[in-house]
Amino acid sequence: MPLRTQKTWFGVVLDAPDARELAHFYQRLLGWTIFNESDGWVDLAPSEDAGYNLAFATEEHYARPVWPTVDGEPQMSLHLDLEVDDLEQAVAYAVEVGAEQAAYQPQTNVRVMLDPAGHPFCLYTE
Repeated sequence: MPLRTQKTWFGVVLDAPDARELAHFYQRLLGWTIFNESDGWVDLAPSEDAGYNLAFATEEHYARPVWPTVDGEPQMSLHLDLEVDDLEQAVAYAVEVGAEQAAYQPQTNVRVMLDPAGHPFCLYTE
């Protein structure tokens, strides 16, 4: 039996040293709306009834992950994949709103980016 049979909402939570700062970065990047904001928690979604969101939690002992992985250093536990129409335009926009491009780029149709808290996310074309 599946875990969920009646509910259709899905969310992903990213820890950060400052939930508000990271949520506002993703708000600029994705053009989504903030629906709930407090000192330690922020919800962001394309609409209130989208059925999914990104949430951000302030974590006092947050350690920025290292990309690519290095033994003994904090590792990413997940990353977001965002398909885009134009890779170079998307990279430029992501940098403009606060991301940085990772030094290591393993694929030609993907750009690994780092959000302000260091979480890797990928911009890609099909």
